[in-house]
Amino acid sequence: MFELHPILAKDTVEIIRLDLCRVLLIRDKTYPWIVLVPQREGLRDLDDLSEEDRNVAMAEIDRVSKALKSLYKPYKINVAALGNIVEQLHIHVVARFQDDAAWPGPVWGVVPPSDYDDEDRTNVINAILKVL
Repeated sequence: MFELHPILAKDTVEIIRLDLCRVLLIRDKTYPWIVLVPQREGLRDLDDLSEEDRNVAMAEIDRVSKALKSLYKPYKINVAALGNIVEQLHIHVVARFQDDAAWPGPVWGVVPPSDYDDEDRTNVINAILKVL
């Protein structure tokens, strides 16, 4: 049975479940940042997905990327599946701006995470749901 990794559960809030992936909002308002987690047991890397699931995952990455572009008008969308600390396959989709705290480098570890307050988190989730 699929179970979300405890670190992902702690660091995110669920937005919606798509056909394959859970769509999660990272608890850091510094960047518009979503994580997709394929709801399959035992996956570590993208090539662990079946061909069919890989096609669905790519379509869902595309869908979330377009949603972030529509909402935030970023300069760039970063997509990454690193998993060196959290082995469970998860795909980061981050809207990036030339004036964000980490530009042009990666977002990890540049500034401490700053969680949304309840109202802002609800507003962000509702806005994302509207464009998904």
